[in-house]
Amino acid sequence: MKRKIIFLLGTIMALFSASQVLKAQDILKGSEVHGSMQADATYYLTDPKTGITDSTLAGKLIRMNAFTEVNYSLGNFTAGMRFEAYLPPLTGYDAQYNGVGVPYWYVNYKNDFIDVTAGNFYEQFGYGMMLRTYQEWTLGFDNSLRGLRVKVMPAKGITLKGVYGVQRNYWEPYKDYNRGIVKGFDADFYLNDMFTSLNDAKVKLTLGGSFVSDYQQGTSKDIPYNGKILALKMPENVSNYGGRFNLNIGDFNWFTEYAHKINDPGARNNFIYKNGDGLFTNLSFSKPGLGISVMSKWIDNMSYKSDRSVTNNMLNINYLPSITKEHSYALASMYPYSTQPNGEVGISGTVTIHFPKKSALGGKTGLSIAANFSQVNGIKRTALNDSTLIGQIGTLGYNSTFYGVGKDVYYQDANIEVTKKFGKKWKGIFTYLYQTYNKDVVEGHAPGDYGTIYSQIGIADIAWNITPKHTLRWEVQGLFTKQDKGDWVAGLIELTISPAWFVSVMDQYNFGNSDASQRLNYYTLSAGYTNHSTRIAVSYGRQREGIICVGGVCRFVPATNGLTLTVTSSF
Repeated sequence: MKRKIIFLLGTIMALFSASQVLKAQDILKGSEVHGSMQADATYYLTDPKTGITDSTLAGKLIRMNAFTEVNYSLGNFTAGMRFEAYLPPLTGYDAQYNGVGVPYWYVNYKNDFIDVTAGNFYEQFGYGMMLRTYQEWTLGFDNSLRGLRVKVMPAKGITLKGVYGVQRNYWEPYKDYNRGIVKGFDADFYLNDMFTSLNDAKVKLTLGGSFVSDYQQGTSKDIPYNGKILALKMPENVSNYGGRFNLNIGDFNWFTEYAHKINDPGARNNFIYKNGDGLFTNLSFSKPGLGISVMSKWIDNMSYKSDRSVTNNMLNINYLPSITKEHSYALASMYPYSTQPNGEVGISGTVTIHFPKKSALGGKTGLSIAANFSQVNGIKRTALNDSTLIGQIGTLGYNSTFYGVGKDVYYQDANIEVTKKFGKKWKGIFTYLYQTYNKDVVEGHAPGDYGTIYSQIGIADIAWNITPKHTLRWEVQGLFTKQDKGDWVAGLIELTISPAWFVSVMDQYNFGNSDASQRLNYYTLSAGYTNHSTRIAVSYGRQREGIICVGGVCRFVPATNGLTLTVTSSF
């Protein structure tokens, strides 16, 4: 045990020391070295009350996720790499990450005409419904492409991009083509830059289009069904293409993107041959003191992966945008929404108003109000015929109509947030939410396992600036529901001593659980120190199980208890 602790701490210090050594930027005259590192290490404790035993931790009580990324540039050339270590991965992260290595490296040349990258790269076409590769460390998500990307700017206002590569899949070798080869082309036309007569026009318009193809070997697949084996013919090339526009007129902005995917039978859609469609639109208005935004999306059979057998988050080629609000408070984010690629239709609206000082509602210090509403339903589906079930394997799946709204509500969130200063030293943020959460659908449970959860949430966040360098903040939260685990209350006290220190105490108490033995306190003690770009934080306590989401992409977080050390630095 002691050897493991010494090894993990030694690894963290080695990563930190390496980042400091690389601050020397005189390797070559005119060159620069930049980078960052992060290490998250946890010593887990067994906790019978939350069901955490040595067996649930697989005997691995000490775990760590860490990376160091270094980028070197000289003139028009840039090169970089990222070293990652999972020894083993923290609980909640896929065990397939276990190991160490360099999963990401690249070389790049860029001038005013061309931008070429070889190696690993992240890219996004438009809003992402045809292609988006990115990394999200908190989710354990990385779908980078390894291959070649070329970006050309042949004339003012025109940008052309092409990509070719294979996606990262944990530590799986890139020569293993179980996953497909991704190829794509994208074009953007900024009309106001292309035509001199439009340079100063009040109306600004951008047009764009994309084409992406995924080639996966194998023209047939045997699928067990009703005691038989179905020999399904698989399309080796699956394309996804579409267009977009962005229109800006003064204070108004309107963005819309449409994508169409050809038949793509896979494990996520029960191997049906229906084509997929997606539409996302965002209309916004903004002026001093007022902001209005309305978003809507319609998704029908749009799971798009470079391996049709994968059902988790990995190997997503495209990104289906989220329109629901992401909450940062603990109880408000207890039931987050996860995008449903097989079908969903939703709308969201946000209004933000700021009443200035000395106005009727603003008073002496001003007042801000933000109201948001979002709802996501399933799409309306009908059977292909009397003898075929909706979504039956090996068929065209079902019939659907454009923007047809199904009767099942997947998620609904109505919330209002009021921000008010009380004099020079006090500030309050007060939030109320009403949420509807279809747990069976959103988390992929069998119908009737949990049903729909209806909750009301209230939050008060008060900050007191004791001195210019000392701030004391309180949070009081309450979640009230008759479903799932019942009512919760949470509280936090945090002291910040600028610019270096913070210490906080937080507790979440499940006082309304119908099982009295599970009316537990999930307490956390935290402290941290920041010195320039380096931050060290330590926390101890319980973490409740739940779902964590970023942009509609989610992962499950199991209940844990232990001591966590986090070190981040950049140079």
